[in-house]
Amino acid sequence: QVQLVESGGGLVQAGGSLRLSCAASGRAFSNYAVAWFRQAPGKERDFVAAINWSGDDTYYATSKKGRFTISRDNAKNTVYLQVNSLNPGDTAVYYCAATERTLNITPYSNTNDRYDYWGQGTQVTVSS
Repeated sequence: QVQLVESGGGLVQAGGSLRLSCAASGRAFSNYAVAWFRQAPGKERDFVAAINWSGDDTYYATSKKGRFTISRDNAKNTVYLQVNSLNPGDTAVYYCAATERTLNITPYSNTNDRYDYWGQGTQVTVSS
């Protein structure tokens, strides 16, 4: 098993940037594919981006391409999400999730039920 803890959220002005971190403990993180999701108030949880076990393959939600960058450092057991040009529409709780069932990116990497382990989330609030 793996435990996930997100950090790096906060209050930021529109146009700013944040780097979110997802730190893993337990089993080596290289045994997992990882994704970021987000959930805005009153809305369903949406897929943002996924990364394969080694970090050489990524997958983004169409609307997230360009401003979001997912990366990982397995030596540090951490996955990152860099978010640039933030706008109020990015306000949400951001969650990281991991799966050991499929280590590579697949067409289903954007679905919640592909992931077995979830963090508690980190709040990102963007002011206008």
